[in-house]
Amino acid sequence: MRFVWAVVAFVLAAGLIAAGIAQRTIFMGPSTQEAAVAVEEPAPYVLLDGDVLREHPGAQTLLVRGDGDIFAAYGRTADIEAWLAGSSYNHASVGADGDIDVAFVEAAEPEDDGGDTAGETPAPEETPAVEETPAPEESAATEETPATEETPAAEETPTTEEAPAEEAPAAETTTGRSPVGSDLWLDSFTDTDSLIADMQLPEGVSVIIARDGTADAPEDIAVSWPLDTSTPLAGPLLSAGAAMLLVGLVLYVLAIRHQRRGRGPRRKGPGPLPPTEPIDIAQLPPAERAAIEETPSAPAPDTSATDAPAPDGKPADASATPGSDTSGSDVRTSERRASAPARRRRLLAIPAIALTALIATGCSAQSWPQFGEGTPSPSPTATIIAPENQKPPAVTEAQAKRILQEVSATLSDADAAMDIDLAATRLDGPALTARTTEYALRTALPDTTPPAAIPTDEVEVVLPEATDRWPRTVLLLSKSSGDDTIPPVILTMTQQDPWSNYKVDNMAEMSADAAFPKVAAAWLGTSLIPDDSAFLSIRPADLATMFADAVDEGEQSASYGQFDELSQNLAQSIRDSRQSVVQNLADNGAAETSQTSFDIVPADPAPVSMATLDSGAIVAVSLIDTESVTPTSADAVIRFGDNAQAKALTGVTESAKGVTTKYEFQLFFSVPAQGSSEQIRLLAVRQDLLSVEVIK
Repeated sequence: MRFVWAVVAFVLAAGLIAAGIAQRTIFMGPSTQEAAVAVEEPAPYVLLDGDVLREHPGAQTLLVRGDGDIFAAYGRTADIEAWLAGSSYNHASVGADGDIDVAFVEAAEPEDDGGDTAGETPAPEETPAVEETPAPEESAATEETPATEETPAAEETPTTEEAPAEEAPAAETTTGRSPVGSDLWLDSFTDTDSLIADMQLPEGVSVIIARDGTADAPEDIAVSWPLDTSTPLAGPLLSAGAAMLLVGLVLYVLAIRHQRRGRGPRRKGPGPLPPTEPIDIAQLPPAERAAIEETPSAPAPDTSATDAPAPDGKPADASATPGSDTSGSDVRTSERRASAPARRRRLLAIPAIALTALIATGCSAQSWPQFGEGTPSPSPTATIIAPENQKPPAVTEAQAKRILQEVSATLSDADAAMDIDLAATRLDGPALTARTTEYALRTALPDTTPPAAIPTDEVEVVLPEATDRWPRTVLLLSKSSGDDTIPPVILTMTQQDPWSNYKVDNMAEMSADAAFPKVAAAWLGTSLIPDDSAFLSIRPADLATMFADAVDEGEQSASYGQFDELSQNLAQSIRDSRQSVVQNLADNGAAETSQTSFDIVPADPAPVSMATLDSGAIVAVSLIDTESVTPTSADAVIRFGDNAQAKALTGVTESAKGVTTKYEFQLFFSVPAQGSSEQIRLLAVRQDLLSVEVIK
């Protein structure tokens, strides 16, 4: 009967294990479901609407096949549609019946209605005017030498010619615009012949597929979603089968053991012996009685050992030595015989244990039922309430960091080659003006120190403008994590239209004593403050003028007390630099034959103001500080002496009518809200030589 129960256990174990394996193999359905996008009419681009990607729950996998290079990117749907303005493309969307419909969109002709809509193709970016050639540091002294005869004024060698900026008309229907490398995309993918991209896109985000903008986009496009392939019964079935197998093995071993114990000898034994009675010696014959009485009593010898022949045919006592004991070997033999069944039982249990461990190892989390886990209590965090109808931020945090890395890499390459055209792809405004002068100086003076690269190790602040229109502005604060000598950098960069990349227009080094104000999170964004806003303690349009007055007038300025100590120290350093120029002329004996004049005024670019959480704003302004040295008599000339920068930028060594040196200051201020008692705080400053010109 024990064998019967063992067989039943084996059968049940086999059934349970087979059912568990079948759950993970033949009974398990497909792991993904796929939907193809049927493109009938070729076009350079395919817009895959976000609804197509979110037709089924779960992560999306984009599969694109075709010969050659394949490009895919995802971004906000409105941004992609704006980028595709003026181009023909295929638009894939979900129809009313739930199927994927592909419609061919003809290139729209631009409407000249004077409106500024996101769908209208903005005018291409203006050609930046080449700024005047910058001049040496303000502290560089110019030397005036009186002459007996009037020295004719040397001809001024122009360093740059100003090119007027022309605004091109609205973009016409275009083809061949490559989407590769655009800052508009949240992320992009490239591959050859086949592209597979995993993504999880939220609402309002779509995908663009293309090659280079000229060749037709790939037509073999599909989207797949994962299916639930969990089998919660597989694990319990396999475990139950393994346990039943172990029970069957135990029953089988017990059955064999019981059978062996029941197999004793079956030979018939001798019958019952008669009862033993005492012998009466007195009745024996006298001879026998005498023999019995004369024989001493001695223990009977053990003849079993001597009578049994040894295995080699000799008597057993022939090889026995005195004092030898054979009982120990008999005990060990019996112990070995007794332990043999125990060892066999252990050997039979090993396969069962190994099989159980193997089955348990092969069971993943999907093979077991998942019981609900307690939801962790969220930690309290500061709550930021977004205003109603809040626009999306211009860039995401990851997107801004990627753009900054590309800007830094491009500028590093441009600085190494002194390629101003390459630098102009990532710089604009005051930042490009300063770079132009630096390259001119390095060309004439190879020992000139190149500009420091923008640090990108740690981007501490990403403050994008919340807007769905163009131009768009982003403010960043980044610093180096490995080099303490590189100061943190604050910069603003602007994207003029959907087809342009972001360009840095203001950039300055942050002071170690400056405290950055609290700003909105990157996912929320902020708003640009109008130049004439009355909600700040000072209008952004007036900030540069008020600081210039504080520089010129010092403590006598009406606005001097509105600026903090760092701002006042900067104004004092500018005045000290001016005084050193005057003192240098006096030390060279030219105080009577020359005169100096200084003037600091706001630069042409408008200030950039971005709101902070305390209702204030971060305002970036630029100022031009002009220093002029002119002779007071017709017999005097202005000689540059050891000023190598002035000689390099003007191409002459002296001037009969004087010289003008211009410096550019890029400043970032934290301006408090209207009615606040706080001062205007200086955050960052950068001074660059702008030009040195001979007066004609």
